[in-house]
Amino acid sequence: MIKVKNISHFYGKEQVLHDISLEIKKNEFVFLSGDSGSGKSTLLSIISTLLKPSSGELTLDGIQTNEIKNMDIFRQENIGFVFQFHYLINYLNVYENIELAANKQRKKEIDALLKDLGISSLAKRYPNEISGGQRQRVALARALINKPKIIFADEPTGSLDSSNSKLVYELLQKAVHNGTTVIVASHDTGLQNYATQTIRMLDGKIQ
Repeated sequence: MIKVKNISHFYGKEQVLHDISLEIKKNEFVFLSGDSGSGKSTLLSIISTLLKPSSGELTLDGIQTNEIKNMDIFRQENIGFVFQFHYLINYLNVYENIELAANKQRKKEIDALLKDLGISSLAKRYPNEISGGQRQRVALARALINKPKIIFADEPTGSLDSSNSKLVYELLQKAVHNGTTVIVASHDTGLQNYATQTIRMLDGKIQ
């Protein structure tokens, strides 16, 4: 599913990743852990195609990313993103935020997804009218609507309390059971209870 081969990365003259190689299989729930500055967020950004590495190769679902001609289309068809800050559009209601991200053929599935995530009652409400935990569930719905092969999440519970954090991880775990591969970079050690693989970063290397 995901192969990382000899990836290194520099910000200016500072090397933040050192010759990283790893493999993630389909339907894994991967916890990418490490302290601030360990390189985990940079590695997640590279694996998720948001950042091009200084050197090395990345293969997603059998395709080398440097051979992908239209990365925007590839992302829309294969990848979902969840971040610490939900990045919902404040002048669109919950339904419209998800609809904006949905492929044409998936728009009819929004109501069912909202029900599955327990937020049907929020469909016509706006982001500033719902709680932080509810907003993150909406962001998760937005990531799931196109049924991506892979979901990447960067500190998805960083601004949530423990009960909402648990709910988000349970929803991600459910996505794995439904066929999605999930990779989460986080400080939240509680994620170990859900992950099938833990990768710990230290000083730009895998421990």
